[in-house]
Amino acid sequence: MPVIEICGSGCAKCKTLAERADTAAKGLGLDYTLVKVTTMPEIMARGIMSTPAMVVDGVVKVQGQVPSVEALTSLLVGR
Repeated sequence: MPVIEICGSGCAKCKTLAERADTAAKGLGLDYTLVKVTTMPEIMARGIMSTPAMVVDGVVKVQGQVPSVEALTSLLVGR
């Protein structure tokens, strides 16, 4: 089961990324866990310098942008 982490302060872009990642994962029929990482020490520990970001199973997939649902779907397929 993949773990999808959305890293950011909880701003509008972070929320949009979380919604789109959720939509993409559901569209693929994945059994997954969505986790929101909001503290800067935790975010920086993942090597992230720009938020919002998405980490899948410990690998940073998105940083500093909010891709479309279609782009996120492609990232999740290739996880």
